[in-house]
Amino acid sequence: MLAARAGHQVYWEVSGARDGIPVLYLHGGPGGVLHEGYRRRFDPEKYRIIGLQQRGAGRSTPTAGSPEHRLEDNTTAHLLEDIEALREHLGVERWLVCGVSWGSTLALHHALAHTDRVLGLVLVCVTTTSPTEVEWISEGASMFYPEAWAELASVVEQHSDWKPGRGRLVDAMTAVMAGDDAEARLDLALAWMAWEETHIQIGLPVDQLRPVGMCEKPVDQQIAFTTLVGHFWSHHAAQTPGWVPEGGLLAHLGQLQGLPICMVHGRRDVSGPLSTAWAVKAELPTAQLHVVESEGHGGAHMMDLWRRATDSFAATGGFEMVGQAR
Repeated sequence: MLAARAGHQVYWEVSGARDGIPVLYLHGGPGGVLHEGYRRRFDPEKYRIIGLQQRGAGRSTPTAGSPEHRLEDNTTAHLLEDIEALREHLGVERWLVCGVSWGSTLALHHALAHTDRVLGLVLVCVTTTSPTEVEWISEGASMFYPEAWAELASVVEQHSDWKPGRGRLVDAMTAVMAGDDAEARLDLALAWMAWEETHIQIGLPVDQLRPVGMCEKPVDQQIAFTTLVGHFWSHHAAQTPGWVPEGGLLAHLGQLQGLPICMVHGRRDVSGPLSTAWAVKAELPTAQLHVVESEGHGGAHMMDLWRRATDSFAATGGFEMVGQAR
């Protein structure tokens, strides 16, 4: 546990080669947890594998679902401070940074803030958490599963003044999850997790579907996850100063030109459409973008490309050996 600002304790773990290439893994969410599977994407004989549990989630304390957690102490700036504090604590000069989904947004923020500390980036299920992306995943994707979204919307309406077409759903969700009504928070957390469990699986082959997962997490984890999703997405959608660089994250990515970057994205990703990765590629023409035609927000081929990207970086310091997506 790493002591962080505002009384937070941030969980971290290290595995692999003690003298290997330092690599930082940033999980998704916001509010996700460190699943042990991420370690399989790095050769343990080549990499010093560092996992950071973002504040307010998982084993980090206080969790976002607890009364001790104050949302004002959990911002993009706080997360970036925690990353830097861990790097200094571990004595890492520079590291490869790998982010998945929301973790790719955080990786880009970190690389912009500390470009001289980053060896390269591997971004999987690429996001920038722009207003368009937030509106799409929380409302626009309803066109694929209108019945599932209607169930979520009805719970938000029940516990807030929000109505479809009047304001952002994610803003209403944030207000409910930051409130004192425990029953409303639980209702909304369960509804949000069910919505995520639905749309995040679109595009996965039948043999890779996850019939359980997010909705089987302990209730306190579901509340923490939903609280942080609403909190972060609401501020990023509003482009709140101090949370997002002026003009948006995408407008600043040109500063990373020349940094080795490899992106892996699924053509069938409904949760985070390929257009985001394409927009990042437009700002960073030398970055590699591997599109997996047969998968969505994750899948076996994408995980294979992730591993091939880190193998290539360990061998050459770049991503020339990754090869073609399937």
